[in-house]
Amino acid sequence: MTDFVSRSADVPVGTTFPWIADGFALGGDYSPEQWPESVWVEDIALMTEAGVNSLNVGVFSWGLLEIADGVFDWGWLDRIMDLLAEAGIGVNLATPTAAPPMWLMQAHPEIATVNQHGVRNSQGGRLGWYPSSATFRRYALRMVEAIATRYATHPALKLWHVSNELGNENAHSYDDETGRAWQVWLEKKFGTIEALNDAWGSAFWGHHYTAFTQIVPPRYTSTSHNPGLLLDFERFTSDALLDYYLAEREVLRRVTPNIPITTNFMVQNHPNGLDYARWATDVDLVANDHYTMGNDPETYGELAFSADRVRGMSGGDPWLLIEHSTSAVNWQPRNRAKAPGELTRNSLAHIARGADGALFFQWRQSTAGSEQFHSSVVPHAGARTKIFREVTALGKTLQGIREVVGSRVQPSQVAILFDYHSAMALKSGAKPTIDVNSLDVALAMHRELTARGIQVDVVHPSSPLAGYTAVLAPTLFLLAAADAASLSSYVENGGHLVVTSFSGIVTEHNRVIEGGYPGALRDLLGVRVEEFFPLFEGDTVGLAGDITGDGSWTGTIWSELMEVTTASVVARYTSGELAGLPSITLREVGAGTAQYVSTQLDRPSTGALLDLLIDRAGLTPVAPADRGLELVRRVAVTTDTDAAPTTWLFAINHSSGPLALDATGLDLVSGTRFTSGGSVAAGAVAVIREDTV
Repeated sequence: MTDFVSRSADVPVGTTFPWIADGFALGGDYSPEQWPESVWVEDIALMTEAGVNSLNVGVFSWGLLEIADGVFDWGWLDRIMDLLAEAGIGVNLATPTAAPPMWLMQAHPEIATVNQHGVRNSQGGRLGWYPSSATFRRYALRMVEAIATRYATHPALKLWHVSNELGNENAHSYDDETGRAWQVWLEKKFGTIEALNDAWGSAFWGHHYTAFTQIVPPRYTSTSHNPGLLLDFERFTSDALLDYYLAEREVLRRVTPNIPITTNFMVQNHPNGLDYARWATDVDLVANDHYTMGNDPETYGELAFSADRVRGMSGGDPWLLIEHSTSAVNWQPRNRAKAPGELTRNSLAHIARGADGALFFQWRQSTAGSEQFHSSVVPHAGARTKIFREVTALGKTLQGIREVVGSRVQPSQVAILFDYHSAMALKSGAKPTIDVNSLDVALAMHRELTARGIQVDVVHPSSPLAGYTAVLAPTLFLLAAADAASLSSYVENGGHLVVTSFSGIVTEHNRVIEGGYPGALRDLLGVRVEEFFPLFEGDTVGLAGDITGDGSWTGTIWSELMEVTTASVVARYTSGELAGLPSITLREVGAGTAQYVSTQLDRPSTGALLDLLIDRAGLTPVAPADRGLELVRRVAVTTDTDAAPTTWLFAINHSSGPLALDATGLDLVSGTRFTSGGSVAAGAVAVIREDTV
């Protein structure tokens, strides 16, 4: 078994995935306990045919392993682990704590989460526990110890998969035990109750506290809660779940010190978000779940943004797409099936952006249970299906491009700043409109840059910025003072910054910065906003000026009453209540520029704004190509400084027609030479080992 070295150590990139698979990881969640053992033989034969080499096993199996309190039955798991080892398929073995067994729920119903109305959830769902429950933790860690001891030296074991989607159903609980844990967390953070009162501004509505024991979780009230309290409850929840993960990790590390450990993130799960940028330092391999939304006509754009976020959290190291779907899911209002070829494009788009594996939920489609209509590798209709054929073809493609494993995505010229704390602050408390969120503008900008062949990093505001030619700060509602100072230094040293509306508004305690908006960036941008003028649903405002040329741009959702202090006005509102007043500004600072956009531009206007940034900053596409061709370059990691590293250009065509690409090299997908002036066919993907100059 490969010796394990923590990801946080100084380990050469590319050493992670030999733990998981030989080449790119391909496979997914496998639930053999749902099927007669006679089906297992067929499953393994089909896995071999499809090129599967990595499976998540045992995710929801606690009640089938510990059949009564302290009574274990390992027989079926022993047998499937042995069969998978014989077939050369690695196992990411789950600690099955996502699904408390029915005997535990019956004996200790108090472990279940409690909603804001004080109603305790009943059995029947999943993640039916809260992380501050001492009772649940006692039983769960006993289960973790038992399964780790049982399979510590098993040859199939490649990775520990801790629980499942922590926080998905148990992101919040409002019970008394959680309340006491929150009080301890608050006292540790603030030190004194006076400091908490000051940070939250608790004098408002007379919410002054004289002891931490007076603070309760934000349970239902007929009015809104304090925004500072709400933000800290989100932070506490993330930390409580992280603490639970670390408790499981401690057991696993003690029993199996040579096996890496991870848990599956859900970085786009905004309603119940966790501080994954912090969590990423505590996993040995960053792993993420991603599912496209069927009602999004550009699902591939949101996918690209998500993958770039995950790469930012992994520090550029290869990461694992540990769950995605072969086709339709079952939990959206209307569940769209994927078109022919979409499965392959989705998988390779994640890999282009740094994933060294693509696993599906799940292997065989369930015939019973709440996810019986969720797609799988082997559908209800069996292996003679579009889906199974496409997964098998994907397996062959991954074998053909396996030389890319361990490489890194080329550093980008552009960064988009995205922060959990800002997103949570924006959703914590009443705001001027319900239509503003932390994702929409960031995603629109990312999509427009991607359509132009420009690669983007999505990083935390505290990340080093010196290597970026341009930085975008879209709807960055909360911005710490140190990060604001970093942006000022970045611009003064020649960087090009674009900030959009409702950014820099509050401190880390969710308190508004006085003196005019955008408080944290007011001096850098050279503007002072007096008042917000949100727009009603369907309303728009026109913009025109030097940057719009002869045309007019369109703003939606939002507008601001702004005065200019040291910046130049480059566009004004042409309609609405602010007609004639400044809407977009530009300020030269040192060797760089700082631009402010006081509305949410529609997509065409966003693209036009970014075209001007591209010209001003001298941004270049990954390769010359037709607009709409998704381009990402991965670069081999080498210690040979005398030779140019090998590079692979991923070109993904989501359109219905061919798109031209100026590149030369061997297309590892087709096995043919790609020459300058060539094109990528409609719906196709090329992975070109580029010729060295």
